Amino acid sequence: MKIKGTIGIIVIALLAVVLLNSVYILDETKQAIVTQFGKPVGEPRTDPGLNFKVPFLHKVQFFDKRYLEWDGDKNQVPTKDKKFIFVDTYARWEITNPLQFFIRLRDERSAQSRLDDILDGETRNAVASHDLLDLVRSSNRDPEITEEFMEEIEVLEDISVGRAMIEKIVLEKANERTADLGVRILDFRFKRMNYVDEVRDRVYDRMISERNRIADQFRSEGQGEARKIEGNKERDLAQIQSEAFKQAEEIKGRADAEATDIYASAYNKNRQSVELYRFLRTMESFEKAMDENTSLVLSSDSEFFRYLKKLN
Repeated sequence: MKIKGTIGIIVIALLAVVLLNSVYILDETKQAIVTQFGKPVGEPRTDPGLNFKVPFLHKVQFFDKRYLEWDGDKNQVPTKDKKFIFVDTYARWEITNPLQFFIRLRDERSAQSRLDDILDGETRNAVASHDLLDLVRSSNRDPEITEEFMEEIEVLEDISVGRAMIEKIVLEKANERTADLGVRILDFRFKRMNYVDEVRDRVYDRMISERNRIADQFRSEGQGEARKIEGNKERDLAQIQSEAFKQAEEIKGRADAEATDIYASAYNKNRQSVELYRFLRTMESFEKAMDENTSLVLSSDSEFFRYLKKLN
């Protein structure tokens, strides 16, 4: 009885091992093919769920069903107009036929290497076949002018292809070359473009020179405006001073005329008052003209001497 129980346990264990080796579960993100001695057997499995295979003889190769990433190396490439630039690209791809994919590429690492050759090669061909202007622009829209000095910027040349169309060309050419690999490239984009160091330095120098030119233009316009304001100030100041002097002279004239009228009226009304006024004014003149150290020589008919004679 003990031997039979042991044999029963061994048989159950063997059956469990065989059963576990004959089933596999495929989830939603995977697709698979079954191989026997390294060769595919039957059709690819793409539906998720429980699947069966011959135990120990069949092996299951799983492949991703989701979109996969390809990131290209940054390469130095000459454009059609002989300008060297660094081009950095990326793409998205998927495995559309796992059986063909397994036969041609075996695994994703080989696929990435093959895509490097295809996409980098088509990128070089596309860049070398078009001018730099086509690679950095996608439309012929007019540049937006936000400042007055930008109105002097030269009108941009029209492009015949454009960046978006070049990306589409690379995508189509690459898919033609991957048609028998069981993969499809979904999207291709230029991630970044930049000049090589030597060309970039020249571009920066040109940008600095252009900005300095604009700054000099601003300074020149500012100095001209300052001189204009200064001239207007001097003109307005001279006009104000002239008008003020004119008004002051007119006021003085009117005051002198009024004083004369007052003097004449007073003279006509009271000759004694006028004579007193003249006497007082003469005395004031003496006080202002002479001091204790002053010697004065007067003729007999001098106005100063007239009142002194009357005193005698």
